[in-house]
Amino acid sequence: MQRRFKVILEWDSEEQVFTVTVPALPGCSTYGNTRGEALKRAQEAISVTLDGLKGTGQPIPDGDIDVSVEEVIV
Repeated sequence: MQRRFKVILEWDSEEQVFTVTVPALPGCSTYGNTRGEALKRAQEAISVTLDGLKGTGQPIPDGDIDVSVEEVIV
C-alpha cells in the first residue's frame, strides 16, 4: 500500500545542498545536491523509517498532517 507524506524541502546555503525533513516522522531527514536527488532520497528515508516502525510493532503515523509555512517579523 502506498502512503503519502508531506515533506519540507529547503536550500541549505552553508552546506550547498537541499535538505528534506518529514514532519510526520520525527528524525527522518536527508539531503541531496539537487531537488530531485533530495526528494528521491526522502522516499528512501521514509521507506527505511516505516520498515523500522513496522519491525518494532510501532504505529505508522498519518503522513497527511497539516503543515503550513508562516512568516514572522523580528
